Amino acid sequence: MHKKRYDQATLICLIKRSKIMSLPNCPKCNSSYVYEDQALLICPECAYEWNPNEVAEETTVQVKDANGTPLAEGDKVTLIKDLKVKGSSLVLKVGTKATIKRFADGDHDIDCKVDGAGDMMLKSQFVKRQSS
Repeated sequence: MHKKRYDQATLICLIKRSKIMSLPNCPKCNSSYVYEDQALLICPECAYEWNPNEVAEETTVQVKDANGTPLAEGDKVTLIKDLKVKGSSLVLKVGTKATIKRFADGDHDIDCKVDGAGDMMLKSQFVKRQSS
């Protein structure tokens, strides 16, 4: 059987390509464009850096509504207070419904779709979970 012979440059290229293909996706944004820099893996899309050899800690943010009820992605919530929308004359009235898309770090910790107003960020202290 005939074996292929590669020159040194081709072998190095093949080794690098196989190493790149085996890198895991970014744990924060799930991007596949991860690259290695010494002992760290770096995601160019969200700038997250991590060491793949360390045990990954699950840092899930537990967001609670105004009543202390835990919220989850996909939950339907209702506003408990009139809220002025910054940069607009729009006011979101008490009882306006919204659907949670995801949670974010920061002051406005809920990314949701508000009925009649579209996508926006809300503070969890101004919503309550709808009973199902």
